[in-house]
Formats: sequence, C-alpha cells, structure tokens
Amino acid sequence: MERTANFVKLITTLSIFASFCALAQAQPQRSGGRQGQVAPHSGPPPAAPHSAPRQAAPHSGPPPSVPSTRERWLSLPPAARQDFQRNAERWTRMSPEERNILRQRENLRQAQIKRETDAALRDSGLRLDQEKRSQFESRYIQERRKIEQGLRQQIETERQKEIPALIQQLRKEFQLEPGGGATAKPAELPKSGK
Repeated sequence: MERTANFVKLITTLSIFASFCALAQAQPQRSGGRQGQVAPHSGPPPAAPHSAPRQAAPHSGPPPSVPSTRERWLSLPPAARQDFQRNAERWTRMSPEERNILRQRENLRQAQIKRETDAALRDSGLRLDQEKRSQFESRYIQERRKIEQGLRQQIETERQKEIPALIQQLRKEFQLEPGGGATAKPAELPKSGK
C-alpha cells in the first residue's frame, strides 16, 4: 500500500512539474531587452489586463528552439530542483482549502507586483509600445527580485551577528540565582534597529 502511495505522489509531483514547465515554455521571458534569449529561471510575465490584444508578427526564419521539459529540469541547479520537489510535495499534501488560500495569496502578490511595475514605468517617464513594455516589466521584476534577495541576505547576516549577543544577554538575565529563582528584574535588550 505504501509503495502505491509513493508512486501516486511521484506521478502527481511529476505532472505538476510538467505543467509548470509547459507554462514556462509557453510564455518565455526576454532578458535585457535582447530578442531571442530566454531569461533563466524566471516565471511567466505578468498579464496586462487593460492592453489591446497582440497580433502575432510573421516569423522570418525558423522558430526559436524551446528547450524540452527534461532540458529545463537538467539546467536547474541541484538546490532549485530540491526546492521544486519539496514545494511540489507540499502542494500534493495540501487540502483544497489550503491550495485556494495559496492561490489567493499569489493573486494578491501578482496584483501588487503589477501595480508597482506600472508605477515604476510611469515614474520612468517612458512611453513604450506593448513589446518594449513587456520587456521593461520583465526586467523590472527580475532586478527587483535580485534586490529583495540581497536585502534578505543582508538582514539574515545582520541577525546572525546580533543573535550571540542577544543569547548572552538573556543567559545573564535568566540565569538561576543560588537561591533557586530567576532574576527578578529583566535588563533592557539591545535595540537592533529592525
């Protein structure tokens, strides 16, 4: 019975992965404004709800090659593969209500990103056609993601520097007295500025 459950989990995980890859293949993002290059490890571009539908431009030459699902999977770094597998397994264990909550959160996050991207474009003063606008949005999201990741790393580094002092302070504060009780007056904790 356990083997069957593991097999079902594996099939479900792989089908979710295939769906994500198919979505990513259907909507590749351009990087740096250069035509024909797909941005690595980036999600689909945000939809432009109020824009006019785009007409397909006639292709001159062979269509750009799109890597297969297997090639995309193999191109991921091992850590990204593990993250994906862990997330897919978590998704399969979620109840329908939990999945709906996550979908709603993601929709809110996407709407927030869309608003901020529109504001950045407006603040830049640029007037772009639809293709250039999509490229701007994609690049803005990529660069913003890098900035946010860097800030998270800085915060974590700073936190790790301050935790030993915090632990030492709390150790002194809560150290047992010879009479068996903890100290009565707590010392003021150092402020971290966060």
